[in-house]
This record gives sequence, C-alpha cells and structure tokens, in this order.
Amino acid sequence: MPMSSRIEQIIDELEEYIESCKPKFMSNSEIIVNKDEIDELIRELRMKTPDEIKRYQKIISNKEAILNDAREKAEKLINEATIHTNELISEHEIMQQAYTQANEVVTMASQQAQDILDKATIEANEMRTQATRYTDDRLAELENIVLSAIQNSSGHYQHLIGSLNQYREIIESNRRALQPAEEFEELALEGTSGDGLDIIQ
Repeated sequence: MPMSSRIEQIIDELEEYIESCKPKFMSNSEIIVNKDEIDELIRELRMKTPDEIKRYQKIISNKEAILNDAREKAEKLINEATIHTNELISEHEIMQQAYTQANEVVTMASQQAQDILDKATIEANEMRTQATRYTDDRLAELENIVLSAIQNSSGHYQHLIGSLNQYREIIESNRRALQPAEEFEELALEGTSGDGLDIIQ
C-alpha cells in the first residue's frame, strides 16, 4: 500500500491538533488555538501543494507513454504481418493462398493493435480521472480548513472588541463617579487628545 502524501499527513496533523486544543470557557464549539502552530502547518501545506500537484500531473503524463508503447507494439505486429505476407506472395505456386492468408494475418494484427490502443486509452483515462479527483479532494479539504480558520479568527476578533468596549464603559463610569462633571469632561478630553486612540464601537 503506497505511503500517504505529505499533504495528507499535514491534514491529519491539523485534525489531531484541533482535537487536542482546549475548549473555550463556556463553549461547546469554540476552541483555543496556538496561532503560530496553525500558521506553520498552513505554511507547509502551501509549500507542499504545488509538489503534490506536479506528482499527479506526472502520473497523468504517463498516458502518453502508455499510448506510445501501444503504438509501437501495433506497428511491430503490422510489420511482421507485412513481412509474412510478402514471403507468401513471393511463392508463385501458392500466390492465391498466400494472399488469403496475408489478409487474415493483417486483419488479425490490426484487430490486436486496436485492442491494445483501446485498452491503453481506457487505463490512461482512468489514471487521469483518479489523479484529478484525488487532487481536487485534497484541495477541498485545505479550503475548508483555511475557511474555518478565517471564520474562527473573525469571531474571536469581534468578541475582543466587544469586551474592550465594555471595559472602557466601566472605567468611564467609575471616573465619572469620582470626579465632578465639568472636571471629568476636561480630563476625558485631555486623555483622548493625549493617547490618540479611538475605541471601535
């Protein structure tokens, strides 16, 4: 049984890593991941994918080699039949018999040659279909992994912004409670112009 490709191994590693990640607090669907580890696996996938595709393209290119070999065998059979035909015809006494036998030999050789070409074409097309399907399946798995990573990252980012805004409102409320209204507004204006930061709502 052939060894699995590096892309398959990396996908397995990604699945194992995701399974090993700790779940997020109070969540059944979200997990905590190490960004560096995910980035490293995705980077290796991106590097290995062209090599894997080239390997399958090489398998597909073997179709031409199979067809060329079939053509050579067919030509050899026809040449042998032609030589045999010429030998039979050269004998004047059995010319008619030789002609009949020659036609039979050429017909048989042509049929065998066609059978070889048909079989080679079918095998080559099957190899190409299998290689193309396998490559597409691997790319689909990679696409789903990347999409999932993007969606998880987006959700975590929005959650972080929401939490920061809540903390800001709590701090602002506490400061307002400690200072008279006019003095608090002056301090707030000074703080905003000093740090140059805007909180996303």
